[in-house]
Amino acid sequence: MPKDVIDIEGFTIIKRIGSGARSFIYLATDEETRETVALKRAIMETPEDMRIFEQMETEFRISRQIDHPYIRKCHKILRKRKLLRTQELLLSMEYFDGQSLEELPGISLGDILLVFRMVATALNAMHQKGYVHCDIKPNNILFSPKGSIKIIDFGQSCKIGEIKKRIQGTPDYIAPEQVRREHLSHRTDIFNLGATMYWALTGKNVPTLIPKKNEYGFSVPNTMECRSPSEIYRKIPASLSNLVMECVKERPADRPSNMSEIIARLDIMIREIFGNRAQANAATDHTTLPQGGPGQSI
Repeated sequence: MPKDVIDIEGFTIIKRIGSGARSFIYLATDEETRETVALKRAIMETPEDMRIFEQMETEFRISRQIDHPYIRKCHKILRKRKLLRTQELLLSMEYFDGQSLEELPGISLGDILLVFRMVATALNAMHQKGYVHCDIKPNNILFSPKGSIKIIDFGQSCKIGEIKKRIQGTPDYIAPEQVRREHLSHRTDIFNLGATMYWALTGKNVPTLIPKKNEYGFSVPNTMECRSPSEIYRKIPASLSNLVMECVKERPADRPSNMSEIIARLDIMIREIFGNRAQANAATDHTTLPQGGPGQSI
């Protein structure tokens, strides 16, 4: 296993800040630009590592085509070869000082609306360029103490209309068409976003077509009823609850038409919440809802 601080030519490694599927991420200084970066490193050890290399190449290629303040930029990709084969891949990315939504101890309902409006805005920009993220989930949304966000991890992203050869996605947030290996569209991201909002509001996951596993490791069909967020917590506005439930409809055509529609509906809710607070002089209102599991709140 790689050490927290290692020697990588062209970079001064400060510390290890994360790990992913067969890869490690370091906080580093690019010795050429003197810029502080997040440096992802993967080493070819088994044939399965080729998928990680492919995802890093995809992330670099797609993120370079989308210039948006809420989407993490990739600076450069470096390939270290041996006998004409890439043995090590380095991806230099924009460093963002924040936590994933899954790691946050809690944020207010108003802030949740603001965060997901920013996410929808970034995804809308991505869709306008002809791409789908395909893996929106709490871990791929970073939130800073200053109130900004970054969407990360474009390794599973693809062009709108593509049919993937294998199932790709995170089981608790995956859209039905991803599991069925059908055409992927902007409405695929709408499902992923809705499933993520559902989790943020309730601490629970929507049922997906990926079977759950029991205590013995056997797959069990997911027959859970998907209760609306407002049924679970009465303080959640019906308008927000309805939007979330529309986003996670099984048929893509039954979901909201695009991210612009979602943004417009979130804007109305944001004005209502913050307008009512201002009128009531409710600066100390800290209404919270469970997030990420029992005992946590937002």
